[in-house]
Amino acid sequence: MEERGISQAVIRRLPRYYRYLGELLENGVERISSNDLSKKMKVTASQIRQDLNNFGGFGQQGYGYNVKYLYTEIGKILGLEEDHNMIIIGAGNLGQALANYAAFENRGFILKGIFDVNPRLNGVSIRGVPIRMMDELKEFVRNNEVKIAALTIPKEKAIEVANLLVDNGVCAIWNFAHTDLNLPDNIIVENVHLSESLMQLSYNISRYRQEHKES
Repeated sequence: MEERGISQAVIRRLPRYYRYLGELLENGVERISSNDLSKKMKVTASQIRQDLNNFGGFGQQGYGYNVKYLYTEIGKILGLEEDHNMIIIGAGNLGQALANYAAFENRGFILKGIFDVNPRLNGVSIRGVPIRMMDELKEFVRNNEVKIAALTIPKEKAIEVANLLVDNGVCAIWNFAHTDLNLPDNIIVENVHLSESLMQLSYNISRYRQEHKES
């Protein structure tokens, strides 16, 4: 299937489709129309059809979508049919919270290691994965075919560590550090700036209050 210039907005919606379809499967729903799916997702039926048409459509007129088939196909589009070895750099509160999120494995993201600089954490296990020291990082990444690294470290160290990871074969970084990473174009970076998300929430609260005050 040829994917032609898929917009980031469409790609950001795909995991939502996948999650909602998974919930439908758990509830025993076998098929669903774009109209019914739109009500659950608060996205127009037209938008859903346009999004899915980027990848072939998957629906049948008068029938809608086969939930299991569409769930499986979106999983393939998202690359979830193969396993991805990942590590977490930074075993503070956020790093440990991510490590404790067992649903990663259900999506094919296999946590292979956790790294930190705090010697008091050396050897502590989170869900069976021991925390290691940073001096073990290079060899570990190379020996375990690690392709994804989550950075939950202070921004002052993030760029240095990111470059170290890239030099040793990591090709994708899930960046929770409060800084932008200037990495080669072939490295995939997904930034998660929690404070920015919170500020957007604050803006929306303020806007909602202002609109209702005026009305």
